[in-house]
Amino acid sequence: MSDYKSILSATCPMPKLDFEIITMGHGSGGLLTHKLLDAGVFDVLSNEYLDKQHDGAVFDVTAGKMAFTTDSYVVSPIFFPGGTIGELAINGTVNDLCMCGAKAEFISLSFIIEEGLAVTDFWEILLQIKLAADNAGVKIVTGDTKVVERGKGDQIFINTSGVGKVHPKATIAIDRIKTGDKIIVSNDIARHGIAIMSVREGLEFESDIESDTCNFNSIIGELLDNFGENIHFLRDATRGGLSTILNEVSKSLSQGIAIHQKDITVDESVASACELLGLDPLYVANEGVFVAFVEASIAEQVVQTIKSWEHGTHAAIIGEVSMQHPGQVVLHSQIGGRRVVNMLVGEQLPRIC
Repeated sequence: MSDYKSILSATCPMPKLDFEIITMGHGSGGLLTHKLLDAGVFDVLSNEYLDKQHDGAVFDVTAGKMAFTTDSYVVSPIFFPGGTIGELAINGTVNDLCMCGAKAEFISLSFIIEEGLAVTDFWEILLQIKLAADNAGVKIVTGDTKVVERGKGDQIFINTSGVGKVHPKATIAIDRIKTGDKIIVSNDIARHGIAIMSVREGLEFESDIESDTCNFNSIIGELLDNFGENIHFLRDATRGGLSTILNEVSKSLSQGIAIHQKDITVDESVASACELLGLDPLYVANEGVFVAFVEASIAEQVVQTIKSWEHGTHAAIIGEVSMQHPGQVVLHSQIGGRRVVNMLVGEQLPRIC
């Protein structure tokens, strides 16, 4: 991926423009808007749909169920260790569709830019959007650009929508979760939230903590190919972290959930940062981690499949659905104790995505 990133930067140098910052005129729909779009967006993100430069995109939809999602991205800072707001927007939209059992195909992309954003920053974000879209195998087919006055935004916000075809073997729904289902986490947790906080707080650690942002298109397709309806439910552990997902499921179904601390991997540097900041890793956001509720008989096979994926090294069965303590998530600690993991109250880490 790093090689492709270098090639992309070399083959898509920033064009020579007669402006260095984004102004209100770039959102007017006139000459400046066309200069910005023609010299950047359309060239970098070119495909047969976007090249038509129409008000929307028209495409054929094959038979079968389709999934649709939308999201907005306001992360601060817009550049952070391991990513940018651009790739976060693409990966996040792709992953929301994956959690529906769908493979993302088409994405809309809209920018709300604050007057004064450096064109070099906008160009870097565009390149990362292109890289993320290529990695996920999706096409950006329509979009919009608006500019707000200085002080009325925070550099750049991004809105996306995505469409994808649902896998024919997918039957992903919260009401398919049952007692005895195993709970699998796809990787170590809390990296994204701590990567953001390290920049905000000016913290330095012995090893670099980078966001885990990535797309799930390939791994979810492989899991559904192999295990189909035995995968009962999927969720990505973004805002509110792992604990929020587990609490939502437990309360929705009035079932208990037991999780085991020894099976939940937290990178040593991330754990140290959480301790320093007074944060519980269970509540910290992720952007490259999903949770799967699966039939117990296939759980080990699912874990091994995820571990073969480049972003699933620390995949593990972390717990199970139980009839005990309905509506509660109970953590079994490494020293043999138990505690209730409650729903997050308020906003722990604002503007994390």
